[in-house]
Amino acid sequence: MLESLKIIIGTFILILGIPIGNLLAKYTKEELKDGRKWFNLLIFIGLIGGITGLIIGNDSLMFSFLFIAVVSSRSLRRK
Repeated sequence: MLESLKIIIGTFILILGIPIGNLLAKYTKEELKDGRKWFNLLIFIGLIGGITGLIIGNDSLMFSFLFIAVVSSRSLRRK
């Protein structure tokens, strides 16, 4: 029961990353143009960290890195 509650909360937090990424894209347009390669690197590191957290079974590590990947990718999608 506790494990499923962690997954539900983590998924909810990941879904919240979508509007947060959109908000960041709205207010930081000039930084997104200059730092596009760094945001791509953040997405890559976030995905690798999320997969690593999944493999070792650390939910907080997995959701933290996936949150970074979601927010960064949403920021880059908004123009």
